[in-house]
Parts: sequence; structure tokens; C-alpha cells
Amino acid sequence: MISESFVINEVHRMDYPQLDMPPRILLGPGPSNAHPRVLQAISMRQVGHLDPTFIQVMNEVQELLRYAWQTDNQFTLPISGTGSAAMEAAIANLVEPGDVVLVGVIGYFGERLAEMARRYGADVRVIEKPWGEAFDPAEILSAIETHHPVLVALVHAETSTGVMQPLQEIGQICREYDCLLLADTVTSLGTVPLFIDEWHIDAAYSCSQKGLSCPPGLGPLTFGPRAHAKIEARKTPVRSWYLDMSLLAKYWDGSTRSYHHTAPINMNYAVREGLRLVAEEGLEARWARHQAMADFFWDGLADLGLECHAPYDLRLPSLTTVRVPDGVDAKVVAGRLLNEYNIEVAGGFGQLA
Repeated sequence: MISESFVINEVHRMDYPQLDMPPRILLGPGPSNAHPRVLQAISMRQVGHLDPTFIQVMNEVQELLRYAWQTDNQFTLPISGTGSAAMEAAIANLVEPGDVVLVGVIGYFGERLAEMARRYGADVRVIEKPWGEAFDPAEILSAIETHHPVLVALVHAETSTGVMQPLQEIGQICREYDCLLLADTVTSLGTVPLFIDEWHIDAAYSCSQKGLSCPPGLGPLTFGPRAHAKIEARKTPVRSWYLDMSLLAKYWDGSTRSYHHTAPINMNYAVREGLRLVAEEGLEARWARHQAMADFFWDGLADLGLECHAPYDLRLPSLTTVRVPDGVDAKVVAGRLLNEYNIEVAGGFGQLA
């Protein structure tokens, strides 16, 4: 019984109607439209986060992530959060105060990587390219020889510019100079060729809401043996309890699962289904489909007299940046597409805003 001395404030008690969202076609940088099978999976009945059936879901998500990333890394799991949370988890676990971290910046998300590393006490050394270009291996090699980093961090698919940073030779260079390679694969996982093990990428992270056809909410991570050894040999605790992989591993791996936090049960259902779709189609066919659709789209843009920002040999099939012609207001175009056609696109950001 509530004491008579308290009066309930009814000011914020609103009688809102049942939620009904418009049928948008999401063509911005993310999130993308979720696949109907993913939406069906996310609405399935909940179970507990330590229920045996959910443990099985967790195991299947891990195995399918290994397929999507082409890795045998045992330390592969999704964290509760978006791609930026996965980025921070990677930095939080691999970086200790004073570590020299080399960040190759080719756009907005490279800058975010550098900022996160600084916040975790790293001695950050930044090398930059104009937004629309990428590094060649010789440039990374030269920077490694100059700065002697513990960690090299690169964005494989730079959302802000539409550029794909080649990684094939850089992992081997990092091995030869005894530094780790961390790759941001937020916009590349499931959409473009990506071989974590074959390319000697030591750690990578991604998201659920782009190439996996899911809503935002989970951030996949994978750590190879060298990255795992770096975490195990830390001299200082990971500053984030929530993102501490040594604690999360006790929940995600092993016969005895230790409670860490309540996982987003239904988002794991969704990601499992999104990864099932990847496996059903097969990576080679999926990559080819994205490339074919991108080529078709780029040809259409050219027919309209529009120009892509990224050069063809570096252009992401999963995300296209278009140069706005003189005299055209991008906000007006985006507004009309949204309001008249239910199509969402986004303007540039960072230096390209």
C-alpha cells in the first residue's frame, strides 16, 4: 500500500498508440534491412541465458562466425553491443597504458580507433591518407619500422569513404616485426573476401546490422593465438569490466559456463539465423552477388552522370559513396527519398560532410 503522503505524478503518463513503423528501404551506411527469417527468429520464445538450449545457440553462433571470417580461432564470439562496442572491446583488451599503437587513418572510423586507443592510455602514432585512398603495404612497413608498434590497427572497409583497405600482405609484415594486426571488418564481414587466418589478421571485430542482415545489437569479435597471448600476458587489468574478454570467455567457452552478464537472448537468435543465411548461400556466391549488384548500381549512377568517390580498384561492393554534383543539396535529395519513397540514404560525415 502506497503511503498517503505520496502523490503519483501523472504528467508523463502518455496514452501512445501501438507502435507502427514505416516500411523503409534502408540504403544508408547502416543499419540495413533485416532479412524476414531473421525477424522471425528474433521473435522466438525466450529462454534463460544459461539454459542448455541457449548454450547450443551460442556454440552455433561461434562456429558460424568462424566460417564467415574464415578462421579457426577458438576465441570467437559476439559481445552485447554494436560495432563500436566491439571496436572498444578489441582496444580495451589488446592495449595497455604506454603501448605504441599505429593507426592507419583513411576515414572517420580510423579516427575513432585512434581516439579509443588514446583513452586506454596508448601511445598512438597516426599515419593518414586522403579520404578516398588506401595504404599500400610498403607504407605500412615503413611506419612499422619507424614507430615499432605493439599493435597496428586498420579499417578494412571504411564506411565514411567507401574504400576497401587491402590487408593481404600487411598481416605477414606484422608477423615479421612482431606486432599484432587488428582489423575493423564492420562493413566487410559477409560482403567481401575476408580471410582472417590466411591473411594473418590477429584480431577483428564487426557488427550484426550490415553484412549479416540483422538488427543492431551484437558485435562479433575474433582473437587469434597471438592476440590471445597478448591478453593473457597483460600486466594491468582490462579497464572495462563489461568488455573484459577473460571474463566473457568463461561465459562463452568451456564445459562450465560462468555468469558474466545477461546476454541479449533474442539478438543471438537473430545473428544465428543471419549467419545461417550466409552459410546456406556460401561465401563465394555471396561475395560475387554483392560485387555484381554493386557493378550494376555503379553503372546506373554513371548513366545518371554521377561519380563515385572511391576509385574502382578500392571501391567497396557493400557501400557506395557518391559525389554530390555542384548545385545539388544532398539534404534535400535525402529528404525527398525518405519522405516520398521511403528510401533512407545518408549524407557524408567527417571530412566528407
